[in-house]
Amino acid sequence: MTARILVVDDVPANVKLLEARLLAEYFEVVGAYSGQEVLDACEYGKIDVVLLDVMMPGMDGFEVCRRLKGDPTTQHIPVVMVTALDQIGDRVRGLEAGADDFLTKPVNDLQLMTRVKSLVRLKMLTDELRLRASTTRDIGIEELLNWPNSAIDEKANVLLVDDRPSSVERLSRMLWDHCTLKVSRDPHAAFFEAADDGYDCVIVATSLAGYDPLRLCSQLRTLDRTRFVPIILIADEGEDERLVRGLELGVNDYLVRPVDQQELIARLNTQVRRKRYNDRLRASLAQTIEMAVTDGLTGLHNRRYLDSHLATLFERARSRNRPLSLMITDIDRFKLINDTWGHDAGDMVLRELASRLRKNVRGIDLACRMGGEEFVVVMPDTDAVVAEKVAELIRLQIAELPFPTGVGDQTIDVTVSVGVAGLAPDVATMEALMKRADVALYEAKNGGRNRVVAAAA
Repeated sequence: MTARILVVDDVPANVKLLEARLLAEYFEVVGAYSGQEVLDACEYGKIDVVLLDVMMPGMDGFEVCRRLKGDPTTQHIPVVMVTALDQIGDRVRGLEAGADDFLTKPVNDLQLMTRVKSLVRLKMLTDELRLRASTTRDIGIEELLNWPNSAIDEKANVLLVDDRPSSVERLSRMLWDHCTLKVSRDPHAAFFEAADDGYDCVIVATSLAGYDPLRLCSQLRTLDRTRFVPIILIADEGEDERLVRGLELGVNDYLVRPVDQQELIARLNTQVRRKRYNDRLRASLAQTIEMAVTDGLTGLHNRRYLDSHLATLFERARSRNRPLSLMITDIDRFKLINDTWGHDAGDMVLRELASRLRKNVRGIDLACRMGGEEFVVVMPDTDAVVAEKVAELIRLQIAELPFPTGVGDQTIDVTVSVGVAGLAPDVATMEALMKRADVALYEAKNGGRNRVVAAAA
């Protein structure tokens, strides 16, 4: 694992010290000595993690962190505050400013490396999601990237896994007013509980009797439904080796007893904020993919999806020596419908035709709107003779039942012309197959419309 780490301190010797440690782990290191240098480096350079000193002249670390987290272009960069301040209130202040973690000088090598590696993994995940979403800025991604500041407004749904009554009581009292808390004293049951319900975070005590808490963490990371749910370990003093192993398994954060309430809540909020941010990116990505391949008016797949998917179906049919057919359907005199009834009625006709297409083709068939009033249905494992019969059935379904216009109860008669073509020895390319169907459609139009024509084999 490699990454670019920005080390920030107004004392050059401190920068050099951390730089030497990080270089030994094969990280790339960049130094900065003031708040403005940090902002510039994060905005214009590819920074994966910021190790930020708090006590700096001019703009202190808290203000730098607030600015980084308040800027949509930099708020996804993990920030670890490194300072000589060792009061819990200082850690909480840093976490509330948006910091992802807090290390106290002199920095323990074990804590430094485990924290950095954990945050680098999270940054890589977020970068991947942002990269995939970056092509969708014109459909609202900028609004999405501004979203995280409000992400923590809703109470988090948290699962606490702990079997010590005194610990459960103490942690529950700390968290009760700040999240919706469910307690599981059985780690086996906790796994299924986490899988069944949508938790924003799972807190696992390392003191589980007769059960390895890291096994539970590992199981949660291997299950699709819980792979991205943050995990926080509550450990006892002297469990450094277990914590390192936990972070390597994908645990997001930890606290060592005695647990301070403010720090626990601040760390919980940090994890929930990041999870909800990434959840929104994933949801936006899924929606964007759907929008990219779906016709917004009819809900059918669009031309982009048709071109890519038809190529796959064509090559599969040729390699397996299986039949493949397609039909191109065109609404007769559609311009007249728009001119007479208006474009709203025309849109209603298109939606209704798409609905009838869906009802008359199989689940494995691919129905698409190619553009305008043209629709394509690709039928795998179907020869041209059967495809022609299906096309005739669809033509009848459209011609025999009038279409609503959206103007009161008035309806309109609609007919279609259909061209059909099937895979044949002399059809060498997908484009040739489409051309055959298009020529057949042209013959249907010229032959009087409201008819099906199959291309000669």
